Amino acid sequence: MHIVHLVVVLAAVFAAAQAGRIAARRLRQPEVIGEITAGLLAGPAVLAVLGHARFDAVLPAPVLADLKVVGQAGLILFLVGLAHHLRAGSARPARTALTWVTAGSLLLPLACGALLAVWVITREGEAVRGHAPTASFVLMMAVALCISAVPVMARILSARRMHESAAGALTLSSAIVIDAVGWLLLTLALCLSSGSVAGFLHSLLALAFAAAAALLLRTLLSTSAARRFCIRAPRAAGTLLALAAIAVALTVEHLGMTAILGAAVVGLSIPAGQGTPWAPVIASVSRVGQAIVPVFFVVTGVTVFNKAFSAASWQLFVLAIALGVAGKTVGGYLGARAGGQSVNESRQVAVLMNTRGLTELIALQAGLTAGVLTAPLVLVLVVMALVTTAMTGPLLSYLDHTAAVPVNLALPQRAPV
Repeated sequence: MHIVHLVVVLAAVFAAAQAGRIAARRLRQPEVIGEITAGLLAGPAVLAVLGHARFDAVLPAPVLADLKVVGQAGLILFLVGLAHHLRAGSARPARTALTWVTAGSLLLPLACGALLAVWVITREGEAVRGHAPTASFVLMMAVALCISAVPVMARILSARRMHESAAGALTLSSAIVIDAVGWLLLTLALCLSSGSVAGFLHSLLALAFAAAAALLLRTLLSTSAARRFCIRAPRAAGTLLALAAIAVALTVEHLGMTAILGAAVVGLSIPAGQGTPWAPVIASVSRVGQAIVPVFFVVTGVTVFNKAFSAASWQLFVLAIALGVAGKTVGGYLGARAGGQSVNESRQVAVLMNTRGLTELIALQAGLTAGVLTAPLVLVLVVMALVTTAMTGPLLSYLDHTAAVPVNLALPQRAPV
C-alpha cells in the first residue's frame, strides 16, 4: 500500500508539472517556469484546501520522505548534465567582449547581493536572518543574485533562434563562466558556514573526497575500454553513470557538504569535446533528471513554503527583485557596451542575463540544506528568480519590436505659407 500511495502521489506531481508546462507555453514562457511554479505551489495549495489533518493523510511523513529521495535523485541527475554543459560550452565570442560582459554581470550582482544581505542583517528579524556566520551569509546572498540559468537561457535562445547571434553566443558563454565562478563561491560559502575550525576541516574532507572521486571517474571514463562500452551499450553506460553520480553525491552529503556539489563534480569530470561518445549518454541522464526534478519542486514547496509566508516582509520581496534586476541588467548592459557591442545587442545581453530559473533554486537548496539560508529568505529569492526569468521573454519581444520600428528623428517641415 505504501508503494501504491507513493506512485499515486508521483502521478499527481507529474500531472501538475504537465499542467504548468502547458500554462507556460500559452503564456509564451519557458516550460521550466511552469514546472517550477506549479511544483512550488502544489503543496501549499493542497494544504490550504484540505487543512493540516487531511493533508497529512494524503501525504504522510513516510511518503514525503520517499518523495524527498526521488526529488533529490532527479536533481542530482539533472545537475550532472548541467555541469557537463558548463564544461563543454562551445560558443566562443570575442575574448574582450566576453571579459567585459562577464565582469559586469558578475561583479555588480555580487555587490547587490551583499547589499541585500546587509538589509536582512540590519532590518529583518531572526526568523529571516537565521544563525549562519556573517561571512558565509553575505557570500551566499551575493552568489544568489549573481547566478544565471544556463539551461533556461539556452532554451530561450533556441526558441527565438538567437543561439547563433552575437548577443546570444556572448550571453551564453558569459553565463557559463559566471556559473562556474558562482559554484566556486557557493562552495566557499558552505565551507564558511561551519563557523569552527573542526567544521571547516570536515568540509575540506568532503571536498577532498569529491575531487578524488572526480579524478578517478575521469580517468576511468577516458580509457579506450570505457569508450567502447559507451558506444556498444549506451543505456547500460548511462545507468552506471547515473548510479555513480548518486553514490558520489550522497557520500559528499554524508560527509557534511551538499549533494549538489557531488553531482556537479561528477558532471565536470565526464570527458567533453569533439569525438567523445559520452555526450548522448549525458543527455539521456539529464533528460531523466529533468523529468523527475518536478518532484524536487513539490517537496520544496511543502517543506519550505508552508511556514515561510508569514515571516517575510513585502519590503524584502520588493528589494530583492529590484536588486536582482538592477544587478544583472545594468551590469550586463555596461559590460556589453564596454566590450564593443551595439546598443541593441547590449540591451539583449542585459535582458538575457536577468534569467535565473532552476539554477537559482539549486543554489538556494544548497544554502537551505547547509543552514546558511532560512525558509522565508529562500521564498523571497525564489520569487525573485521566477519574476526575473519571466521578464526575459516579454522584454526580448519588446526589444525586437522597437528595433523593427524605424525612428524618424528629422524635424517636421514647416507648412508653406
